Amino acid sequence: MNKSKTLQNEKINVKIILSALWVAVMFIYVYADIKTLFQPEIPEQIISGIVGGMTINQSFLFAAAILMSIPTIMIILSLTLKPSINRWVNIIVSFLHIILIIITRFVPGKIWYYYIYYQSIEAIFHFLIIWYAWRWPIQEKQTI
Repeated sequence: MNKSKTLQNEKINVKIILSALWVAVMFIYVYADIKTLFQPEIPEQIISGIVGGMTINQSFLFAAAILMSIPTIMIILSLTLKPSINRWVNIIVSFLHIILIIITRFVPGKIWYYYIYYQSIEAIFHFLIIWYAWRWPIQEKQTI
């Protein structure tokens, strides 16, 4: 008797998929920012307090902190919000991040290839978040 073996493949809850995608987005942010520190002109600009023409002050750093905390917050919200709210929060926040990616592509100055790569991966993750949230499975109501 020849038995064919098939590996088990459990269906993953959409909340876990969304949360994992936000973890991936967060890592992309961190890796891109760390690599930026290795650009030759960046350490000198950081010391001077002006990076890429932007003054690094409390307001700038606070705004950056808010932006960078969004993926962390979305990891938790993706796991805990009710599906009807969760779906739209993920779609809207990812859409706004895609707009931000597009805007930063047009910032004056030289954009390094690694940064374009990371932005592209980030955009793919955001499109996947939107896709999974949009296609959130519908639960059939049982009638007695």
